[in-house]
Amino acid sequence: MNTISDSLQVIQARILQAQRSAHRDDEILLLAVSKAQSIEKLREAYLAGQRAFGENYVQEAISKKEQLKDCAIEWHFIGPIQSNKTQLIAQHFDWVHSVDRLKIAIRLNEARPHSAAPLNVCIQINSSGESSKSGVDIGALAMLAKEINAMPNLKLRGLMAIPAPTKDLAKQRAQFKIVNDAFKTLRQQGFELDTLSIGMSDDYIAAIHEGATIVRIGSAIFGARVYKNGN
Repeated sequence: MNTISDSLQVIQARILQAQRSAHRDDEILLLAVSKAQSIEKLREAYLAGQRAFGENYVQEAISKKEQLKDCAIEWHFIGPIQSNKTQLIAQHFDWVHSVDRLKIAIRLNEARPHSAAPLNVCIQINSSGESSKSGVDIGALAMLAKEINAMPNLKLRGLMAIPAPTKDLAKQRAQFKIVNDAFKTLRQQGFELDTLSIGMSDDYIAAIHEGATIVRIGSAIFGARVYKNGN
């Protein structure tokens, strides 16, 4: 049976292979999506060299952060953001990938401790136009980016998206290209962006070919999740 260390090595090798195939030589960050995973599994991944972890549930993440305070972990919040959780998110995370409206950005900016570095944020866009999906419409993206860019306690880094699931590689790439095109448009407009958070366990190879700089991978590292308390 593969260990978490084995899985991380396999994924890193596949990332490198996809990167070479796409003729890229820039850095791609593997973000270990650790929601609903045990402390023991997170520590095992950390001991195998993993340093960036993504969480979807605020209270769960804060508990894990406390239990792993001896580890130099970079904590990313990647789930939907409730208004009443913005203070905790601003206080406990290094990155937030899922900012999709001005109200949330304002609250994060106001709650970020002045003693901390600006909070790294990505704007989540709804690239597939699905009504059930979170994310700002591409037509409203530039205005939201402008507002966030002016906030002193936030640092706008780039875009995040969760396209509609499909096993078709061409369709995966087409969906990610929409996000990459929006990213390039913002850069052309003068925004200093460097991050495309796209690609998960089933489609990260396609995402790398369309410019991903962060791939968010959970089950391929840790195995199936065990949910508790309805999470």
